[in-house]
Amino acid sequence: MNKDIRDVGVVGLGAMGMGVARSLLRAGFAVLACDVRPEAVQTIVDQGGQRADSPAALAKAVDVLIILVVNADQTEAVLFGENGKSGAAAHLAPGSVVIASSTVSPEYAKSLGKRLAEKGLLMIDGPVSGGAAKAASGEMTVMASGAPEAFAKCAGVLDAIAGKVYRLGDEPGSGSVVKMVNQLLAGVHIAAAGEAMALAIRAGANPDQVYEVICNSAGNSWMFQNRVPHILAGDYTPLSAVNIFVKDLGIVLDYAKKSIFPLPLSATAHQMFMQASAAGHGGEDDSAVIKGFPGINLPAPK
Repeated sequence: MNKDIRDVGVVGLGAMGMGVARSLLRAGFAVLACDVRPEAVQTIVDQGGQRADSPAALAKAVDVLIILVVNADQTEAVLFGENGKSGAAAHLAPGSVVIASSTVSPEYAKSLGKRLAEKGLLMIDGPVSGGAAKAASGEMTVMASGAPEAFAKCAGVLDAIAGKVYRLGDEPGSGSVVKMVNQLLAGVHIAAAGEAMALAIRAGANPDQVYEVICNSAGNSWMFQNRVPHILAGDYTPLSAVNIFVKDLGIVLDYAKKSIFPLPLSATAHQMFMQASAAGHGGEDDSAVIKGFPGINLPAPK
C-alpha cells in the first residue's frame, strides 16, 4: 500500500462500487462511502467503513476519490454540484486523485481531466469491467489513462480493487475510448445472445440444452455464457440493466456519428435495447433484451 494514501472515498455503491469499497476495506484502507441509498452506505459502515453525508463532506477527508456512478451527469453532480462549489472538487486537497470510473464519452473524460487540473487535482480516467463478482473479489479490469504521478499515488488503491490495470496513456480520454470499444462488443454480444436464444425457443429447442451445447461450441461468447442463465432462470433482477446499454451504445454511436464512421451492428443492437426499454423493461437485467422478440414462451421464474 502507498504509505501516503490511506483514506479513500467511494461515491456510488451499486454492483461495482459496493465491491470496490469492500475490497479497499479488506486491503486495510480507511473507506468513506457515499450513496443516495442510506442502506447501501450502512452496509459499508457495518463492515468497518465510514459514512459521508455528501460528496463534499467525503472529499474533505480523503486523498483519493473513486466515482462509480451511472453516467456523466451524475459524475458532474458528484464533483461540481449545482453551482460548481457544492461538489467534491471544491473540497479535495490539491494533489488529490479522482478516479473517474463511470462509462462516459472520451470527450467528456478529456474535458473533465482539464477542469480538475485547473483546481490542482489529478485524474485517472479509469472505467472498469468485470461485473459485480470481479468487483467483489478485487479483480476488476481497469482501463486507465492519466498522469504518471496519479498512478504512482494510487498504486496501492488500484492493486486493492483490480486484477488488471491497463495504462493506456498519460491523459484522460484514452481509458474511455477503450471502454467504449468494450461496451460496443458487450452490447452486441448480449443482443446476439438474446436473438439466438429467441430463435432456439421459437424453433422448439430445449433452451437448457441449447445453452450447454453453445457453451462448448464455437458460437460461445463470455456474454452468452454469463447472461443466458438469467433467461433460463426467468430472473431479470438487474445486475446491469437494459437502460445501461441504451446509454452506452448511445455513447458509441454518438462518437461514431461525429467521426462519420459506420457501426451497423452497434446501431442494430442499440435499437434492440431501445425496443426492450420502450416496452417497459429498461430497469430489468440487460438479458431482458430477449423480451423484444414476439411470440416466444420464455422460461418462467424458477
